[in-house]
Amino acid sequence: MAPKSQKQKSSAGRKKPKWGKTKQTLPDREETEPINMERMGHPEIYPLVLTTQTQEIFNCRIDEDITDEQPYKLIKKEDIFADFQNRAAVSDFYPVKKVIQEYPGDELLVVYDKDFKYGVNFYLIGTEEGKKNYLNSPEVPEEQEEYKEHIPEDVYIYKPPISKPWVSLGSEKEIAEESVKESTKQITYMISRKRSEFGAPIKFSDQNASSVKDAYIECTAYPDRHFALKQLEKDVGMQVVPKVKDTSTQTRWTYPKNAITQYYPRELSEEEKETFGQSKPLSDFLNNTCISVEIALQQNEIMNTFIDDWKCLAEEESSFGDKTDTHLKEYQSFTDLHNLTEKMVTSVSWHPTIYGLIAVSVAARLSLEERVHFSGKLLLQPSLILFWSFSDPIHPQLMLESPDDIFCFKFCPSDPNIIAGGCINGQIVMWDITAHADRIENIKTGGSRSKKVTLKPMFLLEPDSNKEATYIRHCAVSSIENGHKKVITDIHWLSDTFEINRSGTVFENRNGICCQLVTCSADCTICFWDIRPQKALTPQLIEKKKEEHIEIPLDVPSTFLHLDLSWKPLTKIRLSKGETSLDHCPTKISLSEDNLLYKAQDKILAQSKAVKAGEMNPYHNLEAGLANHLKPIEDFCTKFFVGTEEGGVIYTDWKMERDPETGRLMTKKPVSLYTIHDGSVHTVQRSPFYKDIILTIGGWNVAIWKEGVMTGPLLQSSCAPKRYTAGHWSLTRPGVFYIGREDGYVDIWDLLEKTHEPALSQNICITMITYIKPWTFSAKQQFIAIADYYGTLHILEIPWTLSHPSTNEVSSMNYYFEREVKHLEYVEERKKIREQERKEMELELEKTKVKTYQKSKEHLEAELKMDYESYLELEKNILINLGFIKMKETMSFMDL
Repeated sequence: MAPKSQKQKSSAGRKKPKWGKTKQTLPDREETEPINMERMGHPEIYPLVLTTQTQEIFNCRIDEDITDEQPYKLIKKEDIFADFQNRAAVSDFYPVKKVIQEYPGDELLVVYDKDFKYGVNFYLIGTEEGKKNYLNSPEVPEEQEEYKEHIPEDVYIYKPPISKPWVSLGSEKEIAEESVKESTKQITYMISRKRSEFGAPIKFSDQNASSVKDAYIECTAYPDRHFALKQLEKDVGMQVVPKVKDTSTQTRWTYPKNAITQYYPRELSEEEKETFGQSKPLSDFLNNTCISVEIALQQNEIMNTFIDDWKCLAEEESSFGDKTDTHLKEYQSFTDLHNLTEKMVTSVSWHPTIYGLIAVSVAARLSLEERVHFSGKLLLQPSLILFWSFSDPIHPQLMLESPDDIFCFKFCPSDPNIIAGGCINGQIVMWDITAHADRIENIKTGGSRSKKVTLKPMFLLEPDSNKEATYIRHCAVSSIENGHKKVITDIHWLSDTFEINRSGTVFENRNGICCQLVTCSADCTICFWDIRPQKALTPQLIEKKKEEHIEIPLDVPSTFLHLDLSWKPLTKIRLSKGETSLDHCPTKISLSEDNLLYKAQDKILAQSKAVKAGEMNPYHNLEAGLANHLKPIEDFCTKFFVGTEEGGVIYTDWKMERDPETGRLMTKKPVSLYTIHDGSVHTVQRSPFYKDIILTIGGWNVAIWKEGVMTGPLLQSSCAPKRYTAGHWSLTRPGVFYIGREDGYVDIWDLLEKTHEPALSQNICITMITYIKPWTFSAKQQFIAIADYYGTLHILEIPWTLSHPSTNEVSSMNYYFEREVKHLEYVEERKKIREQERKEMELELEKTKVKTYQKSKEHLEAELKMDYESYLELEKNILINLGFIKMKETMSFMDL
């Protein structure tokens, strides 16, 4: 989170809130160290911005109360304290509150900075000595003034220099860069020879230049591995020229074929025509139906009789404002002003049951080398998940602490108070915020007419100015030795309808709640985890576990105490590349049950109400269902999609198989692998409307897949102008999805309108978008959360056209996907036909070559004899035409 300047903070504090009509008081800002002018040699001066309202309050208006003759104002300390009570953090004296409180006198001196010497319009003198020096500045004697009047203006008066402290402007860095330093290592040579060769006579001899190639001996250069020259400066000349490119194309017809089709109409014979013309039933039928047919034709020309007027009326109402209301509208934004370190948002998740509450995870904006270099400082900074509420855009409601930066996290589908997250160091962290549920939940009854319990949105409530941020420690972390070795890139809860064992076999869930997780990491592994204890916990084991820990804070619940530092994965999968010993590096995964989580909101709300009613939380008694018998589930799809760091999309199976030689459990080979994307895949998501439609985004393009179609993607876009960084399906429209780019733009795709390019592109911020998460507040209002690289979370309102589907949009999109599947099948069939034709042509060529070599010897001799005879005939005709022989000679010649 980039810190803002003091001027920006004060101006931001004066803006009126936009989210309600009722008057709201902003909570006190965090006190920061006042900024003085010590670097300019005046540590007693503090720059200050006084607005017009503040000038009127303290009677220090410019050009009225403060003039060039008296550019200062003495303000009582009591008046400033009264302003603090009235306006709190909005007061312009709030940045120097600490200086005012420590000031020993009763009146403070505020000076008008007309020339903006210190960057603002006023400055405060924070010491008594500085105030006296300013008010009692030495006056010039009258004699010197008279003497100055007699001195001509063109006479130079020497003024001795006054020593001032040196102020660094960065020149020492330039001097250090331009200075010449010895960067190469000193080389020492030692030349030696045998003692017996000392003083030996030396003989020089001549060499014949002609014996050497090109009359000279070349000493070729070779690279020295022990010497490297670093180029610090380079002059390059550039000139802008128009980019011209000539291209041409022509369809190549590789396999031409001649084809012709001819047909003729079927006609009645003359006898049949006469029979039908004299037929009375036919003439009666035509006379009876002629009038009806004419009426029907007239009605078809006037209007469509088969159209449903009520559906058309609803369609027109839903499409109201299509051409004007198409852009996302800024609704709210959140930035952590208390954390001054530069951090980015890595993951976003809306609370499943509390509307207006959103959680974000932040991480330091550092590369791997920078993390290693600043590892000591990073340990002192907290790694947090922040809970933001629409009612308070400044202070987070909750802060979840973790041992390292969180890059992905998910709320538990069975209990939203249970949260699981993946760290950059490969550990999984578990939180239980049940004790703080009353702090963030706001469930109230509706009006007197309705007794139905409704959810009150938090942004309609008054913010609590006295509320402080609550830090919540984690309940458990996984074992470092047995878990992932690198950053966890994705995490998912398995559905509460099933569970798996170590071999990947699927059984019915014995507890009836979500108890298992799946994670993928940059260490080329996919792990399945089980939060239940492997053995039933007894009171003795619980006490022993508590004794092993040195100190357990009282505010940390013991829900997952059995997992802390000893949690191991249930099973581990590696995606082997097959031919080599390397493995694929997974970045995102999508299970076949992910689409059910979109529709589990009502179920979560019912479970949370049951817990409130006094029933025991099932996560506090996880070992209760371990005694039940496992019931296998038949015909369960265990295949899932995986996006890799190389841009590949893998369709594989998590079920293990035994090696016939060693008997060990091994991962099955991937069913299919496609390298479609030209960069790391960061989005693999199933459609909320079709469980077999998957959206993948990575690099500079996007693709849509259908589970079960192994020939390729249904849709593959062309390369975008900027790299894609995030994406998400629309929750209410099956043909719409949002994609974030690295330049801060959001591409909105509407497949009903365009399938080759985005329907709309809108700028959201000036930096890279890191995460996109939409949410439905009501049937008439939807929001989308967009996080950027600078740590700001933007909340935007989705317009009517992008949130309300058109009539039969689900069936239209389903028809579009089926049509694309048929197109893929047709292309694949044509490829097979073309391949068969190519093989047939090659076979024909081979046959013709073989025929030429299989001719008999007699046939070859006959052909040679015929060629020789034709040659003799040609020779005779040439000699006759030239007159060298006559016809008689020709006859004798022929006789011979």
